[in-house]
Formats: sequence, structure tokens, C-alpha cells
Amino acid sequence: MAPTSVLIMFGALGRFVTRFRWYVIAAWVLIAVIVSATAPALESTQDNSEFLPDHYESIQALQLQEEKFSDAFTPGAILVIEREDGDAPTADDQAQVATIGEELAPKLGKKTFQQQVYAVDEAGEPNLSEDETVMFAVIPLADGASGFDPQAFDDAEDLRDELEKLTEDTGLEIRATGSVPQGLDSQDSSEKTLQIVGIATVVLIVGLLALIFRSVLICLLPVVVVGVVSVIATGAIAWANDIFDLKADASVQQILIVVLYGVGTDYILFFLFRHRERLREGAEVKAAVEHSIDRAGEAIASAGGAVIVAFMALILSSLSIFRAIGPALAIAVFITLIAALTLVPAIVSLLGKKLFWPSKSWQTEPEHGTFNKLGNLVGRRPGATALASGGAMAVLAIFALGFNPSFDFNSSLPDGVESTEALETFQEHFSAGAAEPVPVLLDAEGADVSEDQLTDFATALGEAKGVDQVAGPVPSEEGGAYQFFLTLHDDPTSDAAQTNVGGPIRDAAHDAAPEGTEAYVGGTPGIFADMSTAMARDYKVVFPVAAIVIMVILALLLRSLVAPWFLMAAVGLGFAATLGTTVIAFQHIGGEPGLIFMLPIYIYLFVTALGTDYNILMIARLREEAREGKDPREAARQAVTHAGPTVGAAGIILAGTFAALMLGGNTLIVSMGFALAVGILIVAFVMSLFFTPALTALLGHAAWWPGHADETAAQHEERVGH
Repeated sequence: MAPTSVLIMFGALGRFVTRFRWYVIAAWVLIAVIVSATAPALESTQDNSEFLPDHYESIQALQLQEEKFSDAFTPGAILVIEREDGDAPTADDQAQVATIGEELAPKLGKKTFQQQVYAVDEAGEPNLSEDETVMFAVIPLADGASGFDPQAFDDAEDLRDELEKLTEDTGLEIRATGSVPQGLDSQDSSEKTLQIVGIATVVLIVGLLALIFRSVLICLLPVVVVGVVSVIATGAIAWANDIFDLKADASVQQILIVVLYGVGTDYILFFLFRHRERLREGAEVKAAVEHSIDRAGEAIASAGGAVIVAFMALILSSLSIFRAIGPALAIAVFITLIAALTLVPAIVSLLGKKLFWPSKSWQTEPEHGTFNKLGNLVGRRPGATALASGGAMAVLAIFALGFNPSFDFNSSLPDGVESTEALETFQEHFSAGAAEPVPVLLDAEGADVSEDQLTDFATALGEAKGVDQVAGPVPSEEGGAYQFFLTLHDDPTSDAAQTNVGGPIRDAAHDAAPEGTEAYVGGTPGIFADMSTAMARDYKVVFPVAAIVIMVILALLLRSLVAPWFLMAAVGLGFAATLGTTVIAFQHIGGEPGLIFMLPIYIYLFVTALGTDYNILMIARLREEAREGKDPREAARQAVTHAGPTVGAAGIILAGTFAALMLGGNTLIVSMGFALAVGILIVAFVMSLFFTPALTALLGHAAWWPGHADETAAQHEERVGH
């Protein structure tokens, strides 16, 4: 599409929005009301098995277990029992525990828990720790129950209520942990985190906008716009999840709020800075709005398109968690983009110059501002600027090689809640793996397996690294399958358990399986091991595809085959620098053994995708300045001077919104918030303000090869022969 055609298109949009501003605003409000009234609720899952395709071993083990062992024992809750005075439980206490179990069983939720409480081992002895101070009991999941649905969490609440009643005046303290109570506490923590992040994000955005514009209405503009957009986006995402059966994890709503406010405010700033600049030149409000859409519209649309493509690339992921969150965020950004090009200009056109009330300083351009000085620096010394900014990112990027992915989801559990404290007590007094025995399924359909072969198989499992104890075999009712349970030395959710199951334990099971049979090792560590494999595959597929598609968008926007290469190289360097900085902060300084395995994907999602936004804004301004006849160095100086405040303000606000995630209170959310906040600061203040304009100035006209996007109108006419 020719530059003139693009300008005509966005110019027409500007004229339409300003002419029919009341209708545009009314249409957005009406759509929000309809969606709010008709859309389903946006739900998430914490069941990790739902994130993997069927061909992975852990899922095949689960399917065989469900097919052959409908009454399979799967722990749903673990009751950790202590005396309130800290003494060892007496014989009377042990009898009291048995009585409590008998009274509790019929009151358990039938949809989630079996109505049985196992407080003794296979020999009928109480489940007592070696120091005889702690007991435990296990409540299995009901047949067909996942333990991760809203009904399960309601049943977990009822379980705790019943325990409180049954332990009254007994001198015993019984705390519930295990998959279902942990899911309940995680859900409650997520809801609290969502409120904290939402409030902190709004307060931060309002505060920063107040400092930048000193206007009451501008402070409220993102709150109003994002409020309308969020209703529509949340409903649209919920519909998409229902239609395409997508599974989103519990963090999606927290991330969605940050994305809506962060990206929404960014695009509002892209428009407002250009609008204010035009007003300062003496234009009327309506003309300024039309001019702002005309000039900024292409950059906003291209930036939004690049982000949407980056998010949509996640549909190529083998993990449904990313296949769900990618389209969800793409939908949110798309609706935000449309609002930035229609709703925001309509509101600005309606408010006129009252938008800036009570400030009057907006009417004058600062003569010797910070960005003037930065622009002069880039224009005078582009080589030194590119070397310094690129070198700084390269040094930080080196530390990215030390990234150690962790699958320890216990670190993401909220601190100070019942399930976390009970689990810590349990692991202090019992074998860590006793909390969740790992199932090993032996598919012997059509094979004649002897007892000696089963004994040898169990022996081989017991000798594998990380295994403390083997229980079984348990034959299926119809025959053709056997089930074993492994008690691991390590917590089943730990990295050590995942490493052992994915390596020596599976190797032992596969090698020792009798002829004609096939062994499958499942459970939580098996799922994590398979997720690790899936992630390694995704890195090789998703990242390159997204990079190629974004480069195509950049090539179409800039009409250049050179600029997309150094722009994507800059973004890639920003990605690596972000990951390296996070490794330094958490692994080297904080002493963490590793960082959550999903972190590179989230850095890619936000730092790479949104960093492209800032690059597009800066390069679009560079091209505009060049078209006005400025040489490459002067164009770079002017671009930093005029687009720098927009990039800087947008970067600070977006980094601040991501930093609000650090209030989440657990390692997963804190590390994610830190990485995304630091990453946005790097791509905004190092890459976009210095590295990109400096490189463009150094390359000069060659940056736009083979096109002529930087030529003036006179040069264009001369070249085409007019």
C-alpha cells in the first residue's frame, strides 16, 4: 500500500470520528452493555494435565488410569494433624482422629471427594511421623473428579468448615493441603492479587499522567476507556475460550488487566502527544484530532498489528496454556487498538481544549528539555550512541545463558495460607513424595505377565534414582493393566522430582517392562517433565515464526527490506538483556536455584511484542522527519526530540503497570513482574531512544532499501517523473 493511500485511509477515519463522535461513543457503551449482559464468565484452570497434548507419556498414563482403574486412588486432600500444645499425639488422640475421619467421611462433597478418610497405613497403623509428633490422613478424589473446577473449591471450603467443627475442644489442629485445598488457596490468592494489581495499576497510571500532563481529565481518560474495553475484551475472550475449548491458567486475568491498562495507556499517549504537538502549532481541536490520527494512526495500527501477530503466534504452541493466552491477549489488544483509533479521538474531540484543564503549560513547547539534549546526543554521535546502548544490552544478554528453568510450582503458592503451612509441616516430618505418590501404569493388554516379572519390574522401579518406596502391583478389574505407586524422595512438584521422573525413573520403567507390555510414568512430575519437553519445542517453533511475521509487517509498514532486520535484531537483544537482568537479580543476587520455566515466553509476549511498538513509533517518526528533507542525523535528532517523550512516558507507565505484579506475593508473580518491568524500561529507554535511531542515522538512506520511504515529496515526484 502506497504511503499516500495509507494517509488518506487514516485521514478519512479521523474525519469520520470527529464528525460522528457522539455516535462513536454511544456505540462503544452499547456494545459494552450487551457483552456484559450476555457473555459467559471468564474461567481458568489449574489442572496442569489440561495443558498438554495426548501424545505425551504423562497424559497417556492418565488416560490408561482412567480407562482401566476407574476407582484409582488419587489424593485430593491431605489432612495434617498435630496437637495444639505441640506434644506427641496420644493413643486417645489417635483414636479421636479415627472418629473424626468416620464423622467427616459422609459429609464430604460427593462430586469432588470420595466419602472416605484414610488415616492408617496398609497394616492398619496410624500414619505417624518418625518423631511421633505429626499424623496425616488422605482423602481421595471421587471418580471422574478433576479437583480443579469451581465445585471442587467449594467442596474444599466445606471440608475446612467441617474440620473446624469436628476438632473443636479436642486439642487437635487439623489443616488441609493437597491438590484441591492448594487450588482453593491459589484461587483466593489470585483474586486478592487481581484486586491489588488492579488498584496499583490505576493509581500508578493516574499519578504518572498527572505528572506528565497536569490534567484531571487526561488522568481519567485511560480509566474510562480501559473500563469499557475490558468489559468487551473479557466477554470476547470468554466466548472464544468456549467456542474453541481453550484452557487458560489462573494468571490470565491478572495479566489481562496489566495488558489492557498498559497497552491502552500506551496507545492513548501515542495519540495525545501528537494531538498536543499539533495544538501547539495553532491548529483547532477538530483539525488537530484529524491530523493526529492521520500521522499517528499508521504507527498505532502497525504497532498493534505486530503485538497481535506476536500473541497469535502462540497458537503454534504445544501447550494449551499458551494457545489460550495468546489469542486472549490478541483479542484484548485488537479491541484496545480499535478503541485507540475511534473511541479516544471521539472523546478528545468532544472535550476540546478542556481536556488539558487545569494545566496551561501544554500550550508551549519546552525549549531545552531533556529529550532535546538526548536528541542532540544521538544526532551528533550516532556511532558512539549505538555502541554504548548496544554494548550495554549485549553485556546483560550474556547472563541469559545462565537461565535455569524451574518447574517448582510450590514457589508460586501463596505464603501464610493453610495449605502452604500444612504442606511445609508435612514435608518436614514425612517423606516429601508421600504427599502425592507417582503412578506407573503397565499396559499388558494381550500379554501374559507372570508374578515374577511384575516383582522384577517393581524391584527395578525401586532401584531408580529418587524412589523411596514402591507399592503395588494393583491389577485392573478387567485385566490387561497393572498400576504401581512410587513414593519419591523429593517433593513431587520439585525440580528434582521432575528431573528424576523424566530421566532415570522413566528409563528404568521402560527398560524393565516385560516383553509385550508398555510402561507409562505419570503424575505431577511426569506432567512437568513433558511440559519441559514441550517448552523446548515451542521455543524452536513459536519464536522464529513470530519474528518472521513481525518482520513482514515492518517491511510493509516501512517499505524496506533492511530496516526490519536491524529492528528485530534490536528487539532480540532487548529480550536477551531482559532475561539476563532477571537472572542476575534472582539467581545470582537473590540466590534462587532457578526461574519459573514460563518466564522466557512471557518476556517474549510483552517485551518483544510491546518493544516492537516503541521501535515502530520511533522509526515512523524518523521516516516522517526524513520526508521533510532532513538528513539522517538531523532526522534522528528530531525523532528523539519529538517521539522521545511519548516513548519515555509510555515506557514508564507500562513498566509501572508490570511492576505492580510484584505485589502478588509469590516468586512466580514477583519474578514475572520484575522481568517485564525491567524489560520495558530497557526496550524503551535503551533500545528505542538510543539504539534504533542511532543505527538508522548511521545507515542513512540504505536503511530504507530498496524503497524510498525516506524521500521528500519533491524527490518522489522527481523519481516517478512528474
